[in-house]
Amino acid sequence: MSQSEKSVVVVTGAGGFIGRHVVDALGREDRVQVLAVTRATSAADRSDAFGRADVVIHLAGVNRPQAEFEFEAENVGATRELCERTSRAKPPLIAYASSTQAALDNPYGRSKLRAEGVLKEWVDSNGRGRVVVFRLTNVFGKWCRPNYNSVVATFCHNLARDLPITVTDESRPMDLVHVDDVTAAFLALVRGEAVPPAGASELRDVGPIHRITLGKLASTLRTFRASRESLVMPSLEGDWMRKLYGTYLSYLPQDGFGYDLQKKSDARGVLAEFMKSEQFGQIFVSRTNPGVTRGNHFHHTKTEKFLVLEGQALVRFRRIEGGDVVEYPVAGTDLRVIDIPPGWVHSIENIGSRELVTLFWASEIFDPQRPDCTFAPVVSESPNQPRLT
Repeated sequence: MSQSEKSVVVVTGAGGFIGRHVVDALGREDRVQVLAVTRATSAADRSDAFGRADVVIHLAGVNRPQAEFEFEAENVGATRELCERTSRAKPPLIAYASSTQAALDNPYGRSKLRAEGVLKEWVDSNGRGRVVVFRLTNVFGKWCRPNYNSVVATFCHNLARDLPITVTDESRPMDLVHVDDVTAAFLALVRGEAVPPAGASELRDVGPIHRITLGKLASTLRTFRASRESLVMPSLEGDWMRKLYGTYLSYLPQDGFGYDLQKKSDARGVLAEFMKSEQFGQIFVSRTNPGVTRGNHFHHTKTEKFLVLEGQALVRFRRIEGGDVVEYPVAGTDLRVIDIPPGWVHSIENIGSRELVTLFWASEIFDPQRPDCTFAPVVSESPNQPRLT
């Protein structure tokens, strides 16, 4: 194939959960022509697509049919049709989405195993095709249908709408793989990475796989839901947690993306906590009226960062033992961060003519029982100056 030619990639089951992700990703690939095959595609168009294919990503199938015979018709029959209609002169690479259930003795697993056998017979008979079978475990991510066959999708959908969820066995283990990792495995083959030799059929897994109990999954997703009220975010340190959190957010109803923060108002202006975490502390924002000073306290261990977003301010420091006052003028146009070290009395004054908007970060969540916040003026206070303790 010349550089100017496009590789024809056929995606069966293109309207399904994984198929939508694969088609979307392929649409951004250079030199790839995507032919999407869905249930609505006619037999003639399917035949034409299979005959032109350089690569077939075979995702079509059923896992919860109304009748058991549909396993054979949809999983095995559709695979047999694909093999029969591929080009004899130029047999494609076929990447098949099988299931770990193929190793189990149940109607769905047996049908996936027989479909794998059909592909093996096809590649053995033509001697030039290539087959990669991915035995997928429970795939999760955005766009998966809730209340069907994905517990992650169902839990996310229900919790995002304050609906109940049912945990039948908290100790039941589950293996989960993210749809982006599954998509990446198929994309790698389209790009020519780790393609098996002609006439070969290979069985592969897709990872990383995360094992979690059903009870732990439910409790983790509940913390995501609760974080809007508590503002406490769970640790997103691992790739797995970031993917699970992103999946949860993808199930928010379209009128439920926004939520209000609790505002604390006084003569100085408004302050609101934004986000808290045991790992990174907390973030809060303030709107301060002209001429007002916030701060005039120090910390022994806690550290902070100030970032003025709008307006003009003067940040002042003095060692707790005494000494000269150090001043840092900052403005919203600067986007300059000021670090607040322990052992320094500090304050921030709105020296502009309009409201001062400041983003604050603290290295720990505020604990009223151990506040690590001691009042002391940086400079002599004006009798009219509001005090922040």
